[in-house]
Amino acid sequence: MKAFTNSELSAFCGQLSLILQSGISSFEGISLMLEDLPKGEARDLLTDILHQMEDGTPLHDALLSSGAFPSYLCSMAEVGEQSGRLDDVMEGLADHYRREEALAGNIRSAVSYPLIMLGMMAVVLIVLVVRVLPVFQEVFEQLGAGMTGISASLLRFGERISDYGTVFAVIIVLLALIFCWAYFTSAGRKRAAALFRNFFLSRRFAEKVACSRFAGAMYLALSSGLEVDQGLELSERLVEHPGVREKIRRIRELTAEGQSFTEAVSDSRIFSGLYTRMLSLGFKTGSMDSVMKQIADRYDEEIEDRLTTVVSRLEPTLVAVLSILAGLILLSVMLPLLGIMSNIG
Repeated sequence: MKAFTNSELSAFCGQLSLILQSGISSFEGISLMLEDLPKGEARDLLTDILHQMEDGTPLHDALLSSGAFPSYLCSMAEVGEQSGRLDDVMEGLADHYRREEALAGNIRSAVSYPLIMLGMMAVVLIVLVVRVLPVFQEVFEQLGAGMTGISASLLRFGERISDYGTVFAVIIVLLALIFCWAYFTSAGRKRAAALFRNFFLSRRFAEKVACSRFAGAMYLALSSGLEVDQGLELSERLVEHPGVREKIRRIRELTAEGQSFTEAVSDSRIFSGLYTRMLSLGFKTGSMDSVMKQIADRYDEEIEDRLTTVVSRLEPTLVAVLSILAGLILLSVMLPLLGIMSNIG
């Protein structure tokens, strides 16, 4: 069974939370969810989970053995079962995966749009070089002249593209397959995420995303009744960014040595000074979980604003670049042609 997507996880947790809040047990809740599912993988999965629960397997173990649910969700489900707050935990998980899906969607949109624009630019420029320039070359030959300078170089480049058209077509197909692999498969998304984390232009942005996930995970852990050290352990498993994971590990070490959580967060520099002060105030007032939620929400707002700004700047920039390049190609042909026509006249 393939792993559920963030939107599917959010829907599952949200539906189960509503059922549990109605006073229905998790076993009966899974049975009710089965009634509304058509035949398919999801129905087979829930049927298998239900059979395991009939044999006395706890919900979190049944979810984990299915292979469709992440270990973080299963760990939080175990916490909910042990504390008797499974409904609250599932509601928090639904919100968590809803945020994850929104964040992933914003990043995909911000990455996909420039790639599509660049692809369109490449197609337009290739058509100009391969199809349009040879027509002008024929006109030059009829007038007893030939292309020179930039236009001649572009014409030769277009001829090379035509000569090796099959090779270029294979390259384009391979690039499209790589894009689909990185977009639609879990392994591809992991490799794309690693590239995103290490690329110098997106390195700082990737760190913000990881900090947002850490804050969101700590909010969910603390609001579910977990101790700080347990929340840190779960958060470290959830965050994939190596630098942020190292900072979480440092926080765990400092708290184990006797420092308070807020002091450890300040020493690790995982958050900015403002967020650290907010957390310190939340620690003093006993509302650390709500402060963590505020920090996660603020990080999400910063990320969304940054993505919106980048896309809004890229759109006119790419259009302007395409217009300039197309204009330069045409001018490199039209100006010499106009000169020849004026001499003939």
